[in-house]
Amino acid sequence: MTDSLTPLLLAGEGYHTEFKQSLDKSFVEEACAFANSGGGRILLGVSDNGVIKGVDTGNVMRSRVQDTLGQIESRLSCNIEAVGDVLVVKIPEGTEKPYGCSRGFFMRMGANSQKLTRNQIIEFFQKEGRIRFDELSHAKAVYPDDFDPDAFAHFLKLAGISPSIDRDTLLRNLDCLTADNRLTNAGVLFFARDIDFLLNHAIVGCVLYKGNDKVHILDKKDFKANLVDNIDNAMLFIQRHTKLRYKIEHLRREEIPDYPEVALREAVINAVCHRDYFDKRANVLIEVFADRVVITNPGGLPSGLPPEEFGTRSVARNPLIASLLHRIDYIEKIGTGINRIRQAVAEHGGTELDLRYNDFFTAIFRAKVAMEPGGEIGGSIGEQVSEQVSEQVSEQVARVLIACKTQPQSKAELLEAIGLANVYLNYKRHLVPLIEQGIIEMTIPDKPRSRLQKYHLTDKGRALLNKEGGDE
Repeated sequence: MTDSLTPLLLAGEGYHTEFKQSLDKSFVEEACAFANSGGGRILLGVSDNGVIKGVDTGNVMRSRVQDTLGQIESRLSCNIEAVGDVLVVKIPEGTEKPYGCSRGFFMRMGANSQKLTRNQIIEFFQKEGRIRFDELSHAKAVYPDDFDPDAFAHFLKLAGISPSIDRDTLLRNLDCLTADNRLTNAGVLFFARDIDFLLNHAIVGCVLYKGNDKVHILDKKDFKANLVDNIDNAMLFIQRHTKLRYKIEHLRREEIPDYPEVALREAVINAVCHRDYFDKRANVLIEVFADRVVITNPGGLPSGLPPEEFGTRSVARNPLIASLLHRIDYIEKIGTGINRIRQAVAEHGGTELDLRYNDFFTAIFRAKVAMEPGGEIGGSIGEQVSEQVSEQVSEQVARVLIACKTQPQSKAELLEAIGLANVYLNYKRHLVPLIEQGIIEMTIPDKPRSRLQKYHLTDKGRALLNKEGGDE
């Protein structure tokens, strides 16, 4: 019967094999190491050089082995088999890592088991998702000094939560405030005044390059606001610096962006939501080239998600962040983001998608060069507004000018005038460029989020309206 052990004995000890002549104190360490690694076999009754010495394989010895394995936390189901005078103890790779015993935590390193240091234990816990960054309280953040009530009010409005509920109670129910009044990391990301100071690595960097290479930078922005604003501002940056195609088949022209906005938005949200916030080496980075948009975040696939199941199964690295984004409909359904990206790219037809993951997750959107007959390339929104001001305004801009002709209008009223829903992205895309071009301006500029905020024409806007015959 020992013939079945011959290949293992000849191969010697390795990553999945350990020889032990007797049941000593180190046995439980080896078992822990296998459970924390890729699993393996301990051959009890075999010397280090692969010579069978034999052990008692009766019930008493098996009970001793089981009792020893019982010291491991979390519980581990192992198989014990007698092969001649050798007990073969099969240790599976655990599903509840990390596993430890009274002697510490151990990992398999080649043919040896190594006790983990404090920092290695912390790193291991982080990697295995046993410590959630978003759930930890933030050491520096002081509540309510660092709290931004405007960001909180904006979140409540998006989530449809009544602002009349006690604020501290709401924050605790959202897991953004601990029982001892400390902001969690999720609370900082969503509701802090100064992300740059508290979580510098959580800012979102956006870069526009000239051409297709990382040589000449044309525009660069680092967004340091709360997580929701960072997502919206990053999307606005992409929209301003990518192109539209115009297709005219009927009386109205159809705008076709080079890249599907749904896919880009899902990719930006994915990068911000699922990045590894324990990794402080890099920020979420969005790069816009002439032929592609590249969105990169620290952290590859989360632990527990095999590459072959990517896109078919959800394992959230930051479940609290994902839950908060789901509350405000930034995530339609947790775990569907990658499929939505792929579907949007397929429906768009003018973009190629390349997803890569190692220590970083990267989504690359490449624009196809070919253009449909009758189409023309339009510039970014900011460029379009400039052209409209110098030549002739579009119907959409004209409607905004006319709406503001007699009295200031709210954001909702202006968006309604141009036939769009009152959502933040429409405001960013269709009204902010007019503000930046000096055509309309806020009535309360020092409080941009005021519920009383309205917009009126500037002298430049009124002159443009007069030019278009709006005062006739």
